[in-house]
Amino acid sequence: MIQPEKIIIADDHPLFRQALLGTLKAKLTYTTWLEAETIEELEQQLTNNNDSDLLLLDLNIPGAHGFNTLIHVRNHFPQIPVVIVSAHEDHDTISKAMEYGAAGFVPKSTPVDDIYSAIVAVLAGNIWLPASFEQAPSSNSKSNIAERVASLTQQQYRILMMFAQGMLNKQIAYDLNVSEATIKAHATAIFRKLDVRNRTQAVIVIAQLNLSEASF
Repeated sequence: MIQPEKIIIADDHPLFRQALLGTLKAKLTYTTWLEAETIEELEQQLTNNNDSDLLLLDLNIPGAHGFNTLIHVRNHFPQIPVVIVSAHEDHDTISKAMEYGAAGFVPKSTPVDDIYSAIVAVLAGNIWLPASFEQAPSSNSKSNIAERVASLTQQQYRILMMFAQGMLNKQIAYDLNVSEATIKAHATAIFRKLDVRNRTQAVIVIAQLNLSEASF
């Protein structure tokens, strides 16, 4: 196996990251590991390291809003395969993750040696799933929403996530160092792409891509 040069691990649980990295670093001795604990840090890592070989993504990283981040990453960084590493192991969550473009799904209960096997498989261009998983038919309505979210630019997606946090246009403009008029222009474009009329409807739309309550 040719060793990957860079792997990003996006997970907000330091103990899990340390345990995972402790084993993987011994097997992937020439790999540089980049870490992110929030969506903001993940965006920075992806932007600065768009030549990364793999992203290990926890669906519950702060600010992720369910599957929205997976969809966004697959649209804007299609060259980077994504393996979901999640505490959610229900069939519905795994099925949706694969539908939205993941190259693999690894439950956090998976032994680290098997996580290594999953990484090797995905880097070789294969798909890796838990042995017990069987793919179910996809939901067309969710796929349509995913396509709309994927059509957003990086800045539009960032602003949409700020809408989801309940931030006002003035706050968003300050944080992004742009004018309120710019935010309003982006909002108009976001609403058009999501086929909604206002930010409340936009947040409702992306909420449909959140993890199901049954997976908690």
